[in-house]
Amino acid sequence: MNYALAANAVLIVHGLFVAFVIFGGLLALWRRRLAWLHLPALAWGATVIAMGWICPLTPLENHLRALAGQGTYDGGFIQHYLWPLIYPPGLTRGMQAGLAALLVAGNTAVYLTLWRRRKRPEAPAPDGNEPRAFEGTPIARGLRRRRGNGRINDADQ
Repeated sequence: MNYALAANAVLIVHGLFVAFVIFGGLLALWRRRLAWLHLPALAWGATVIAMGWICPLTPLENHLRALAGQGTYDGGFIQHYLWPLIYPPGLTRGMQAGLAALLVAGNTAVYLTLWRRRKRPEAPAPDGNEPRAFEGTPIARGLRRRRGNGRINDADQ
């Protein structure tokens, strides 16, 4: 087995997971069902960051790199790959907990938006022909014109 290739695959999956933790709420605005995947990932990611834990994918990647004869690294994935890019020098434990809080707060704002946009049951219009949500739109005018046989209503001409 090519251990270097497997280590790189773990690295890519880990990076995609971190990106999903950070930006998955925005994907949930696009596809609501993704929220059921994102919320547990967010909980895990925020906990790992706030507690200073190392994700299990990091030791797996290091083990595969050692088997491939490559160098390993100390600390976690974020410390090794992302820390130099996004974390300032001298980052303290309190600052790390603050970053976790920002992650949760940002996603809370996204999910509040998602909650406000949730589909509400639409009441039928008084004539029972179309939902009120379409009232006055081109869709509603088209619905009023077409009836079961496809002919245009005389009242709408």
